[in-house]
Amino acid sequence: MGFPYRGKLLNTSYRADFICFESMLVELKAIQTLTSTDEAQVLNYLKASDYGKALLVNFGARSLEYKRLVFGPRKG
Repeated sequence: MGFPYRGKLLNTSYRADFICFESMLVELKAIQTLTSTDEAQVLNYLKASDYGKALLVNFGARSLEYKRLVFGPRKG
């Protein structure tokens, strides 16, 4: 199975942790704390997919961490 990118199907090994309601990508982590690198990774997944929203969830911190990320067309 390929991954759609700019109208072309790419062969890739990436698999989303979850896709919810066919509209949101969910990326799970189990690390001490979320970093900007983790956010950038999820934004890149959004840029390369047809999904505009993602939820980044970290179960490895003392308490649950999560971030909602949105990628859409730039205005202006």
